[in-house]
Amino acid sequence: MRELIGLSLVAAVTLSAASAGAEIFTVASRSIADEKAVFATVESVSVVPTRGRIGGTVVQLNVREGDSVTRGQSIATIGDEKLALQMKSLDAQIEALQAQSNQTQIDFTRTEGLVERGILPRIKLDEARTALNVAENGLRARVAERAVVQQQFSEGQILAPADGRVLKRMVTVGSVVLPGDPVAMIAQQDFKLRLRVPERHARFLKVGDKVRIDGAETGEKSPRFGAIDLVFPQIEDGRVVADAKVDNLGEYFVGDRLRVWIAGGERAAFVIPSSYVTTRFGIDYVQIQQADRAVSVPVQRGRDMPTSDLPNGLEILSGIRAGDQLVQP
Repeated sequence: MRELIGLSLVAAVTLSAASAGAEIFTVASRSIADEKAVFATVESVSVVPTRGRIGGTVVQLNVREGDSVTRGQSIATIGDEKLALQMKSLDAQIEALQAQSNQTQIDFTRTEGLVERGILPRIKLDEARTALNVAENGLRARVAERAVVQQQFSEGQILAPADGRVLKRMVTVGSVVLPGDPVAMIAQQDFKLRLRVPERHARFLKVGDKVRIDGAETGEKSPRFGAIDLVFPQIEDGRVVADAKVDNLGEYFVGDRLRVWIAGGERAAFVIPSSYVTTRFGIDYVQIQQADRAVSVPVQRGRDMPTSDLPNGLEILSGIRAGDQLVQP
């Protein structure tokens, strides 16, 4: 067995076809990120409360915890009996003012004819015109007041302010709410990962650094990759807080904890495709091309280290060296 290599090296490799048709993997060392495992929590970019614009009683509730909502979707309906009474009162006043306006219009037309024939003085025509203007303006004022009450009716519909998921309902049907009271809490759908990294790694952490989530954490075969988009300047409890953006986190629970690998400096390592390693009786082997034959050599397996160009990468701690040509079994 070959001499153990203390620092692991990553495999940058070239695939070529051997004379016998087997694929050859040439091992070469390079500097890679020294990944450290930290825990991160799935959090929403922001948690938005949906609030009632009017006071009253909740007469309808359309969502429950965990439901997905879209912007403008009806969350609940608030009813206020006082508004209905005001509407009835205003409707009655509008009918009365409409009748009064019709009567003043008739009086004005009659007075106008009498003044033209000289039966009445012109001052009577001015008085009739004034009465007609007062009646019409009073009718318009009541119609506008009714429109205000009608708008308050429509404001009883509580709409979702953004796309997301309902985290918590604050009320039930029959609850009495005041203007501005929260009805439900909605987490915006654009989820992120919030990392808390020990401060000794703070100097290695910067915006744009790649992060990796193992497939076992997500229930998938392949890992997920993301990037840090914000590093908070304040250290809390000996930890640096950072946010990372990873695609397709919408199916997670808010507050779910995941193990995330981040860069904690650089080191040298060997990484080869996992398909080049075979295990016999609990020992891992690779086949190294020597002259005209392939020799099985035991190796010490490290952890999985997928990269963008080697998604099935496996770290090898010892047993191979730079320049070895591996044959795929």
